[in-house]
Amino acid sequence: MTAEDRFTSRRESMVDYQIISRGIDDPLVVEAMRRVHREAFVPDSLQDAAYEDGPLPIGAGQTISQPYIVALMTDALELRGGERVLDIGTGSGYAAAVLACIAAEVFGIERIPELAERARKNLAAEGFDNVQVRCGDGTLGWPEEAPFDGITVAAGAPAVPDALKHQLAIGGYLVIPVGSEHVSQTLMRVTRVSEDEFRTENLGGVRFVPLLGEQGWS
Repeated sequence: MTAEDRFTSRRESMVDYQIISRGIDDPLVVEAMRRVHREAFVPDSLQDAAYEDGPLPIGAGQTISQPYIVALMTDALELRGGERVLDIGTGSGYAAAVLACIAAEVFGIERIPELAERARKNLAAEGFDNVQVRCGDGTLGWPEEAPFDGITVAAGAPAVPDALKHQLAIGGYLVIPVGSEHVSQTLMRVTRVSEDEFRTENLGGVRFVPLLGEQGWS
């Protein structure tokens, strides 16, 4: 079996046993999870662990999220195609790639320069030309590209940043972990109902690295 065949088999198993079996059945999300080569977004030494059911270190004290969590957050955005999405905490680019399989445009923000550059290279190498990545403070969003139909945040915040809420389009969803800095958080979905009205839903318990920045942890 070639390396490509081996990873294809593991990816198919990951989708069947980690994603679909846990209740995520949106065909667009399932197809995106089947399409993106997670092994391309982890360090070479960890490629054989790429489809395990958990996060993996990617350097600089950061991790690539568990496949199920990426699928869950993508699913919560209820994308149908054609949307503009903001991805906060882009890391090595894996979640941005999954989003880019469905959305028309993805804008990724990563605060660590070496990871932002790695994400750009990984996404380009995998053929994702509808993703822009910049290095900066994700808690402030990307105001010049707002509004966004969806926003995902791959780090735990003390509270939902106002900047991100107000960069949502009306009817758009913001998915973000909120809670303590070093223990666990609650995955929240914020819907912008109108100019000044937001609705919040609890999607369950999660654990992420802290969201650092002006409207996050210091």
